[in-house]
Amino acid sequence: MSEKPCTLLVHFDKSAPALANEIKEALEGSDVGSKIDAMKKAIMILLNGESIPHLFITIIRYVLPSEDHTIQKLLLLYLEIIDKKDSSGKALPEMILICQNLRNNLQHPNEYIRGVTLRFLCRLNETEIIEPLIPSVLSNLEHRHPFIRRYAILAIMSIYNLPNGDQLLVDAPEMIEKALSSEHDASAKRNAFLMLFQCAQDRAVNYLLSHVDNVADWGELMQMVVLDLIRKVCRTNRGEKGKYIKIIISLLNVPSTAVVSECAGTLVSLSSAPTAIRAAANTYCQLLVSQSDNNVKLIVLDRLNELKVLHREIMVDMIMDVLRALSSPNLDIRRKTIDIVLELITSKNIDEVVLTLKKEVMKTQSGELENSGEYRQMLIQAIHTCAIKFLEVASTVVHLLMDFLGDSNVVSALDVVLFVREIIESNPKLRVSIITRMLDTFYQIRAARVCSSALWIIGEYCLSLSEVESGISTIKQCIGDLPLYTVSDETETTPDKQVNSQKINSSAVASSRKPAVLADGTYATQSAASETAVSAPTLVSGTLSSPGNLRSLILTGDFFLGAIVSCTLTKLILRLGEVQPSKVEVNKACTNALLIMVSMLQLGQSSYLQHPIDNDSYDRILVCIRLLCNTDNEVRKIWLESCRQNFAKMLAEKQFREIEEIKAKVQVSHAQPDDLIDFYHLKSRKGMSQLELEDEVQDDLKRATGEFVNDGDEANKLNRIMQLTGFSDLVYAEAYVTVHHYDIVLDVTVINRTRNTLQNLCLELATMGDLKLVERPQNYTLAPESTKQIRANIKVSSTETGVIFGNIVYETSNVNERTVIVLSDIHIDIMDYISPATCSDVAFRSMWAEFEWENKVAVNTVIQDEQQFLGHIIKSTNMKCLTAPSALDGQCGFLAANLYAKSVFGEDALVNVSIEKQTDGKLSGYIRIRSKTQGIALSLGDKITIKQKGGS
Repeated sequence: MSEKPCTLLVHFDKSAPALANEIKEALEGSDVGSKIDAMKKAIMILLNGESIPHLFITIIRYVLPSEDHTIQKLLLLYLEIIDKKDSSGKALPEMILICQNLRNNLQHPNEYIRGVTLRFLCRLNETEIIEPLIPSVLSNLEHRHPFIRRYAILAIMSIYNLPNGDQLLVDAPEMIEKALSSEHDASAKRNAFLMLFQCAQDRAVNYLLSHVDNVADWGELMQMVVLDLIRKVCRTNRGEKGKYIKIIISLLNVPSTAVVSECAGTLVSLSSAPTAIRAAANTYCQLLVSQSDNNVKLIVLDRLNELKVLHREIMVDMIMDVLRALSSPNLDIRRKTIDIVLELITSKNIDEVVLTLKKEVMKTQSGELENSGEYRQMLIQAIHTCAIKFLEVASTVVHLLMDFLGDSNVVSALDVVLFVREIIESNPKLRVSIITRMLDTFYQIRAARVCSSALWIIGEYCLSLSEVESGISTIKQCIGDLPLYTVSDETETTPDKQVNSQKINSSAVASSRKPAVLADGTYATQSAASETAVSAPTLVSGTLSSPGNLRSLILTGDFFLGAIVSCTLTKLILRLGEVQPSKVEVNKACTNALLIMVSMLQLGQSSYLQHPIDNDSYDRILVCIRLLCNTDNEVRKIWLESCRQNFAKMLAEKQFREIEEIKAKVQVSHAQPDDLIDFYHLKSRKGMSQLELEDEVQDDLKRATGEFVNDGDEANKLNRIMQLTGFSDLVYAEAYVTVHHYDIVLDVTVINRTRNTLQNLCLELATMGDLKLVERPQNYTLAPESTKQIRANIKVSSTETGVIFGNIVYETSNVNERTVIVLSDIHIDIMDYISPATCSDVAFRSMWAEFEWENKVAVNTVIQDEQQFLGHIIKSTNMKCLTAPSALDGQCGFLAANLYAKSVFGEDALVNVSIEKQTDGKLSGYIRIRSKTQGIALSLGDKITIKQKGGS
């Protein structure tokens, strides 16, 4: 037996059940408040599946005669949910009493009683009860009060839609059409037009076409029904959509934003003509600015994004209108707006876009905007993308962005320095000005990661004598006075002298005195000197300032930065030897550089810092010292040329990959050689407006380029069918699984292979994992050798591998027992939810540091080639390798690569593969998975564990 339809949902606390006797006593009493509470309890009990059959007569005797409006409303709710038919399907005899009461209510002098009764009739499906009430319903169609007329029309529509309703009310469409022509109330008029739309579509169309000039003056509710009618008519008869599109365009100027939004959506769904698309896009852009609700803006941005995919040429002209959405303080709206705009930039509009983005960046400096740090980061990344795509705008933005190298938002500052690094290589004309600005602003940088990239730029692109000398001078100023710490014997000094000494040398010497026993047994006083870091004042623009940024970072124990400082100084000294004719100056600069490196090594090996220098940084600084002491030409060439050449190669590969991805998107299915070609100028213009003509041409172009593709691609569907039962089973079942964003749809085909009728056939399903059945199973009757399509919806709450299992249960008329057929399990693979995606290296590192869930999988495979194993992991996980192919070339016995994918829920999946080839030829290492949610980390780890061993 199938579930009954429910039109009422009320919360019911089962912890406090009400006794039927208590409800009956309250209903029989005279207190109105008690009756109301008792009726509410009775309704909630019925809604939760329990029955109270003996209560019906009590309600008829004591509740039916009541004149209280609340009691009458609850009475109608009660009558709505009770069973009104017996087991044979006939109306219960008690319903005669109900019919009489309903007839009285339909003629009641109180308008509220009449209205709620008419509304109740809209939910009745029993013809035996409704048929005696039809004259009373029709009499209310001409009532003076619009509230009653409104629901009288809906009641007539409901009766007419019953199985035999057209026989009960033969002339209902004609009466409603007559009422529509004389109706003045907006809601009643809308209901009348809706009735014609659903029951007599031709009459609704005739009424609409005869009042075309007045559609813009109709109420909002009726205009929405008009749009529904237009969509339905145009789907069945596309040849007539030209005259309806004119109506839609006339509705684009009405004051109701809901109608305007629906008009734009209807326009896009019905027409692909440039004029129609441009009108819809313009409407969306106006809504984007006029609406204050952030949810509405996000929905509008989604619509604009859909238009961008299908009609990019038109959306390019609307780019400045879309940019106006940046005025919203919401970061999600700004992010989505920038994403849309970045895909619409061309050489014609790039200058305007960059100018707008620059203005927004300046607003973040003034503190006018909320969340200025994150917003500035988004703007900087957008300007970075624009400058890389169009190098001609780089000169106008690079100096502006370099002011943010010292930004407190480290990610924003890091994106700026990476942008500068890319621009200085790809645009040689800007190198001198960028280096000059970099050296002037270097002291403002406070983040170690930003300092590292900035030092690399200084070391690689300071080419002239003045630039090299300025680079060395800047680093020395940011390091400060040497040594970085002092070791001195404590001597007796007066407090004043000690304070003055600390002020002059900016050093603090800590000492302690304690008695010591000498070898001959006498006592002496021992002084212990301690190591203290020196924080020297730095000279900036002729004034003393706080300690230099490099000095402060190195004194915190960041010796990786110290190693980068050493490498940068080494490059600058080597290049100084090529551009400086005076060997004395070269040797002097080399000596100062060596002193800085030695000071860092001494600091790293001292007890001042809690953690000593790491071995990698120590070896790297030591290599720089040895290199400056003895340099051959081959090593000099590697340090001064190879690094920059490899960076240029990396940029070239990045641009090549981007171009290839664009080409792959463009290369869609093309027309066949024998397809018909329609010429625009040869089209017949007779009787066609410009809009209709454009629409016809667009349809021809879509047909010619293969864009009209059948959604139900049978070949693809056959490949995704899963067999649930065996061929020898009496009932054969197979399922087609469709994975949507938040649910899974199972289209199960059940075939009765017997010559018997199968009764109460039920598809029972259960789930494992974060899957949840949405609907309860229904029972069906299956004729001999017949087929039944059963659809099951399963809700997905997270990206996680799940299992669907179950069975088919049925009965036959010959055997009085239930037969059960166990179905094969359906495994919902995580691969159905994730797809390859790309992100920048900065974004990958940021997410890697932020995400809390990590799954570490040890490498265990029979594959012995590093590249082959990486390719197998990429294929098994359906992820994209972010590491450049050039970085994976060669055979060094070690491989490290980053993989990235995105789920349909918008979740990020990060994978790092680090493998090493052992002496016996086997691969070892780890595969680390990180994500924001536990489901992806665990499921992806399980998938890799299963798939990594073999090559299948």
